[in-house]
Amino acid sequence: MLKEFRDFIMTGNVIDLAVAVLLAGAMGLVINGFVSDIMMPIVGHFAGGADFSELKVVLDEAVMAEDGSVLEPENAIMYGKWINAIINLLIVGFVLFMIVKSYNKVRKKKEEAPAPPPGPTEKDLLAEIRDLLKK
Repeated sequence: MLKEFRDFIMTGNVIDLAVAVLLAGAMGLVINGFVSDIMMPIVGHFAGGADFSELKVVLDEAVMAEDGSVLEPENAIMYGKWINAIINLLIVGFVLFMIVKSYNKVRKKKEEAPAPPPGPTEKDLLAEIRDLLKK
């Protein structure tokens, strides 16, 4: 059973999947950083300086003690984070669309490339040699 498991783990598909998952995680961090740190400040600037990640609807205010400590935290719907997630999804979707479009374009060019004309077969070459020897 151990040998079968080792063979399964060492197949190309499992290793490819592991690499893809790790790269997707790293790519997710890069995209989140791009959206949070680059895109959202630009969008916020054009939206009147709004910081979307802080947008919320407060359902219950926080209950504070006299010394300033929080007795009950605020209960709020953080819809700004949801807006960030939607923008993140749109950016990821657009980037993936561009990658797939480029890949399909390259693949289509490969398929359209004319196949080289087939060379003479061994039988044709032998017949040609025979004809030359007869002359």
